[in-house]
Amino acid sequence: MSKKVIAINMSPRKNWNTAKLLKSAVEGAKSVGAEVEYIDLYDLKFTGCRSCMLCKRKNVEKCKCYWKDDLSPIIDKIFNSDTLFIGTPIYLGRPTSHYFALMERLHFCSLSYDDYSNYFTKKVNVAFFVTMNATLHFYEKMYKEKFENYAKEWNSLNGKVILYPSYNTLQVKDYDRYDMTSFDKEKKKKSNLENFPIDLHNALNIGKELSL
Repeated sequence: MSKKVIAINMSPRKNWNTAKLLKSAVEGAKSVGAEVEYIDLYDLKFTGCRSCMLCKRKNVEKCKCYWKDDLSPIIDKIFNSDTLFIGTPIYLGRPTSHYFALMERLHFCSLSYDDYSNYFTKKVNVAFFVTMNATLHFYEKMYKEKFENYAKEWNSLNGKVILYPSYNTLQVKDYDRYDMTSFDKEKKKKSNLENFPIDLHNALNIGKELSL
């Protein structure tokens, strides 16, 4: 039986760095026979947790968000998948706001308020791709510990979790059109040419690995 893979782009940009890494991972998953659904999260209409407490009612199905919007079916798909690919750029030192909204909803509906255990007992492997304009040095100094902790939150899905940071990515195609003089455009382009193809190749292999 083929594995079910859900890939969620948590960036508002559909065809830029984060999306490219995710699509490379998707290519890897498909190459080993996985069934893949790709979702651009910013196309959906939803909020974070509304604290409606419907998921905490007695005698209701657990690990299910009952709020009626575009995100609840996605949460169902995550819990019923074998593998999850997620990707977010770093905005102001953190994942995007939509990332946090999804995490609130996903975690809260699987959290027991009897003993704070995890209702979810199946296993979903997770590849967590993070893109940034920061260099490797800056990431290791300022972001690494923080994003390793974000990655640990995905342990609640009981599977293998791989965090893959992609450094010093291009923010725009033409830096001359923008007020971005703090960035050396030639160094950015050189880094992109040298390193991003490697990141795409590694994402493809991660997609294969987690989808077998």
